[in-house]
Amino acid sequence: MSEKRMTVVVAMSGGVDSSVTAGLLVEQGYDVQGVSLRMWEGDVGPRVCSDHRGAKEIAALLGIPHTLLDLRSQFAETVVKPFARDYLHGRTPNPCVACNRDFKLGMLMQWARRQDADYVATGHYARIVRNSDSSSTLMRGTDRTKDQSYFLFSLSQEQLAHALFPLGDWRKEDVRMRARQLGLPVAERPESQDICLGDYHRLVESFAEGSATAGGEIVDRSGKVLGAHGGIHRFTVGQRRGLGLAAPHPLYVLELAAESRQVIVGTKEELGSRGFVADSVSWIEPPRDEKIVAEVQVRYRSPAIPCRTYLADGHSAEVYFEDTDVTVTPGQAAVFYAGERVLGGGWIEKAIKK
Repeated sequence: MSEKRMTVVVAMSGGVDSSVTAGLLVEQGYDVQGVSLRMWEGDVGPRVCSDHRGAKEIAALLGIPHTLLDLRSQFAETVVKPFARDYLHGRTPNPCVACNRDFKLGMLMQWARRQDADYVATGHYARIVRNSDSSSTLMRGTDRTKDQSYFLFSLSQEQLAHALFPLGDWRKEDVRMRARQLGLPVAERPESQDICLGDYHRLVESFAEGSATAGGEIVDRSGKVLGAHGGIHRFTVGQRRGLGLAAPHPLYVLELAAESRQVIVGTKEELGSRGFVADSVSWIEPPRDEKIVAEVQVRYRSPAIPCRTYLADGHSAEVYFEDTDVTVTPGQAAVFYAGERVLGGGWIEKAIKK
């Protein structure tokens, strides 16, 4: 009797990465099932999170079944509403972490288990190393220009144990070449955007109540009024363009004060910080000491910066940069690395000023 093939559920968005992921797994002999998640198709922008019709076409070309899961109501409650609420409170959130943790490797993994599937696979550019003690190590993708490990820091060991990232060792140009070889019509498809929620200004306003999006004053650190604005949700810390101010030197957004609705601006020298306070910190590799010497990445496209991290309790930390003056943005993810390894991460609560 032949041995039962391992079953893999592939999250298929209709793009080149997830399509090639499915094709590679078929070639490797897995029993592959394609699944598309219908999560966001709001009327405030042209983008959607996935092209499930295109994914169905790709699945047919590969000879695998395709299922569409409608998770729009759950996505609105779990991701979109908190995203809008954070903007209204002067933060600059990134919804991709919650999307990956709770949907692509959350609800989809739960669905896969009900189908008796062994793994869930995605087209992320990241790697998983299986350790001898049955734990898993999350690593950066080989293609550093496409590395997506930043968005995966909050995955649990249970999720990592049942996840596959077949593109972790691939480069984007090789993925496109493989798509051509497989005869997939998505080989030349343009890159998708990092955030698929479209015009987020209009999105936030659509979820706001009462005067939550009302305008206010633009002031400097001394409280001097320099101008007016149309809502703090239209600004982010570090922003320079679009302030509508005439000044003898460039001004940057230093802080967003939600209660007073003030946008506080200042010079580039005032913008930098020596560190930050992180909240809701979780660890893929739990630290052994209260002090951690590592690197931290404070935005998706930013380089990792040497830092010292002091754990305040189980879920918060103070992080100090080593000889670097950095702009941090409340609401963004801060991800800790040791070389290529992802240690864990959390959310920037506030900057620690010089």
